[in-house]
Amino acid sequence: MSAPTIVEVQGRKLSLTNLDKVLYPAAGFTKGQVVDYYVRIAPVLVPHLAGRPLTMKRYPGGVDQEYFFEKNAPMHRPDWVKTAPVWSESNKRTINFLLANDLPTLVWIANLASIELHPSLSLATDIATPTMIVFDLDPGPPANIVQCAQVGLWVRKVFDHFELQSFPKTSGSKGLQIYVPLNTKTTYEQTKSFAHALARLLEHEHPELVVSDMKKAVRTNKVFVDWSQNDQHKTTISVYSLRAREHPTVSTPVTWEEVEQALKKKDAGRLVFEPKDVLARVEKMGDLFEPVQKLKQKLPQLAGLAAGSEKEEDEGISIAAQAEARPSAEKKTSTKTKKATKTRGKSVPAKRRKL
Repeated sequence: MSAPTIVEVQGRKLSLTNLDKVLYPAAGFTKGQVVDYYVRIAPVLVPHLAGRPLTMKRYPGGVDQEYFFEKNAPMHRPDWVKTAPVWSESNKRTINFLLANDLPTLVWIANLASIELHPSLSLATDIATPTMIVFDLDPGPPANIVQCAQVGLWVRKVFDHFELQSFPKTSGSKGLQIYVPLNTKTTYEQTKSFAHALARLLEHEHPELVVSDMKKAVRTNKVFVDWSQNDQHKTTISVYSLRAREHPTVSTPVTWEEVEQALKKKDAGRLVFEPKDVLARVEKMGDLFEPVQKLKQKLPQLAGLAAGSEKEEDEGISIAAQAEARPSAEKKTSTKTKKATKTRGKSVPAKRRKL
């Protein structure tokens, strides 16, 4: 076992251990490289984690060994690591979740071999209010992310119909995820009910490819639109988080054009990214997910979705088809957002000293 490495991060001293330990055996990717990636991606990652109760998924022996989820903040944490008390109805106790509010905390978390980061859809200050609605598109083999791209585009068309912007990212694993920022007053009951209704609508429109049922037996060569993630007691993999796969893939924000091209070319590889790819993308494109943090949109009334479904049955026209004629949500981005996009390309310096 190598001696600890003492580093200072924004005025905080940290003791980093076993940096040469290989956590991804197939790729030879070490714990030191995991920490280094999180340091480099922190300028765009931390804003998406700050203030949100965080669940760690830890792999102390590497991605091919046993792992465990950790919700309650470890007792041995530094006194400067912030936590948020959240009552757990299922456990009948208060859980002190970590808050990854800054770079030192993120480095400390990475040193625990918490490869995956799973934040809440809510801020700790208002735990009952989700700030977004999420659709996790999970392919059942032999379907893959290419089929998810098709379903994702159908999801986008539904929200285009309501004139709401949506943002895609890879799960970093097998599928694709669609985020619709809200940042307005709503409840999990409303977001979950809406997501479930939309999943069933897509299943009705495209039964050959879409399922809304959680049973794995019905998912073969289809895409499960997982609506159940919209729950106070569940978490979704963070944007820019590493995944514990054979290779160090990353949950990466992508453009709708990239989703369209992956579908057109039927090339799943277009939507697979590793740390070096993600850092280069952020340097060039900025944080494609930045609007998810602050863009205010109101969740449509569930009745509106039902009305659209009834109209489809009456006229033989689906909501998705109606939205074909509408400009894409990307084109409706405000001038302010467009200006921000132009200046976001320098979010992560091209060169930075490794830890």
